[in-house]
Amino acid sequence: MAICGSSTAVATWSMSSIKSALPPVPSLRLSIGSSQSRLSLRVSTNPRKHSPGNLQSFVGLAPLNSLLSLSSLDSSSFEHSFTTIDNGSRFFAMRHGRKVPKLNRPPDQRRALLRGLTTQLLKHGRIKTTRARASAMRKYVDKMITLAKDGSLHKRRQALGFIYEKQIVHALFAEVPERYGDRNGGYTRIIRTLPRRGDNAPMAYIELV
Repeated sequence: MAICGSSTAVATWSMSSIKSALPPVPSLRLSIGSSQSRLSLRVSTNPRKHSPGNLQSFVGLAPLNSLLSLSSLDSSSFEHSFTTIDNGSRFFAMRHGRKVPKLNRPPDQRRALLRGLTTQLLKHGRIKTTRARASAMRKYVDKMITLAKDGSLHKRRQALGFIYEKQIVHALFAEVPERYGDRNGGYTRIIRTLPRRGDNAPMAYIELV
């Protein structure tokens, strides 16, 4: 008889009693878009109890603040939720491993500029330009002198493909072996000078040693 009584007690359980025993779940409201057109999502298991709480942020790789903040419903982006470092400028990407100075020019114009500067330096022996351009053209001048020290026909054709004036190439191949025969690198010298009037750009002299 006791077993039968327990079986009838279990049979009297209903879903309403189970729901009443569970803790209440707070309702969540998500609004996306402007104030005129909003898409609202409301999830609530108990319509009589409503607690508008903010969504909790994750602890792992998520930002410090929650991406969805119910306190600022009119915001249309998540940029304000991320922690940024402000040191006077703004960086969007890092140029790791890119050691080529751009000189504010596309690749074809930058190469033409460096070829012209190299030609003028080998022609006059000393020119005045900005420090950035002087540092960028230095390795090309050293390369041309290294090709002239070799003196082969293949190296001469490589120099002709880079230097604009043909007479400078022939004079370079004739004078370099005697002038820089005992020197291994370091064929140019950069001397800093006063900034340029107007834009205050740092200037320098670059000359052959």
